[in-house]
Amino acid sequence: MPTLITSALVCAVRHHGEHGAIAKLLTPEHGLQAGYVRGGRSRAMRPVLLPGNGVKAEFRARTEDQLAGLGVELEHSRAPLLSEPLPAAAIDWACALTAAALSEGTPCPALYQALDGVLGAVEAAPAARGWAAALVRYELLLLAELGFGLDLGRCAATGGSDDLAFVSPRSAAAVSRAGAIGYESRLLPLPAFLLEGGAGDWGAILDGLRLTGFFLERSILTDRRADVLAARERLVERLGRAVG
Repeated sequence: MPTLITSALVCAVRHHGEHGAIAKLLTPEHGLQAGYVRGGRSRAMRPVLLPGNGVKAEFRARTEDQLAGLGVELEHSRAPLLSEPLPAAAIDWACALTAAALSEGTPCPALYQALDGVLGAVEAAPAARGWAAALVRYELLLLAELGFGLDLGRCAATGGSDDLAFVSPRSAAAVSRAGAIGYESRLLPLPAFLLEGGAGDWGAILDGLRLTGFFLERSILTDRRADVLAARERLVERLGRAVG
């Protein structure tokens, strides 16, 4: 990738040196890409390099193994949302998860479209009911894209596809109410909106976040990536306070 010019979503930024920054951006066709932004800590660049912003990015590197120099121009700002506690927490978590979970350079167009959709939903409906279910679905998609998808098609105990209400934490497979008898306390609730569509009520959404959170923590956010869970904990705590 000597030169790449593309639209992208800002996912993570960290300081590098006295004035620069290293940014991780999710691109439509080239997956997660990192680059060094000269002057990335300047007053002019700080409002551009915010998680959730859409940018036009130009990556330039002499070799495939070299960290690219990165130039960015703002295409779409979501900065106003960052002053609102719930939207800010949602954007922070979705972008931090993406930056921590994905390997650089692996194409993932479905995740780009889904993340753009989640950010758009947060922007369109800052009152969390409009985007919380979309965020749960994004987490499920990310698990599937990384090879840790849940099997929600049929019951692991009976083989049937009716009345699926739980997920086994061991097999990541759905379990029906009949198949779960006597074992309910060992299983994770499966909210109906993940099977039937729609937004679900708040109880179902919080169950969905518990479900995806379990598998994200177990399968993806391990070792050095575990620190990003703090962003998720902030989001879940704020959602819990918001819905009482």
